[in-house]
Amino acid sequence: MKHIFKQGTNKNAPVLVLLHGTGGTENDLLPLADRISPESSVLSIRGNVLENGMPRYFRRLAEGVFDEEDLIFRTKELSDFLDQAAEKYGFDRYNLVAIGYSNGANIAGSLLFHYQGSLKGAILHHPMVPRRGIKLQDLSGVRIFIAAGDNDPICVPQETEDLISLLKDAGANVSVHWEKFGHRLTASEVEAAAVWYDTHFKVLS
Repeated sequence: MKHIFKQGTNKNAPVLVLLHGTGGTENDLLPLADRISPESSVLSIRGNVLENGMPRYFRRLAEGVFDEEDLIFRTKELSDFLDQAAEKYGFDRYNLVAIGYSNGANIAGSLLFHYQGSLKGAILHHPMVPRRGIKLQDLSGVRIFIAAGDNDPICVPQETEDLISLLKDAGANVSVHWEKFGHRLTASEVEAAAVWYDTHFKVLS
C-alpha cells in the first residue's frame, strides 16, 4: 500500500497509523499526528480503492452503504500491511494508535471489529458502524476516542450511539466528543483528541 513512514524520537511512544477520508492522500493527516503526538513514529497509508478517481479504503454501494465483501477483504489487506510494515520498519506491531477520518475512521473501526490486538487505541473522526450483526473481538483495554457531529448528515447521531454501544459491549473504553459542524474535521475536535491522547497514551522518553 502506498504510504509514508516517519521515524519518531521516542521509540516507546505508540506508532500513529493515519487513515484519510474519501479523496484524501497519505499527506492529509500528518498535521494531526504532529499535534497529537509529535514524538511518535507515523505510518500514513493511502487507500487502495478508487471511487471516481478518489482514494478510499474500501468500496461502497451508495452514500453510507458499504460493500461488505470488499470491506472484509480490504480490512484483512490493511491488517496484513501493518504486519509487514512493523517488520520492515522495526516498530512494535502491538503499540499502534490509529487516527482516522470518515472512510479512514471506518476502516480503523473495521480493524477493531475483526482483528483482536490490531490496535492499542484509536481516534475516530466521524466514524460509522463498519458492520452490524456480527460478534466483535474482545476490546478489553482498548481506548477509543470518537469525534462526532450532532448535525452530521452523513453519520447521524444514532449511528454514533450505535457504534459506541457496540464498542463498549466488546469491552472498549470509549470517550466521545460532540460538535456542531456537520461532517467536517475541525481544529477543536483535533484539540480534544490531543487532550484525550495525553491522558491515556503520553509516554515519557
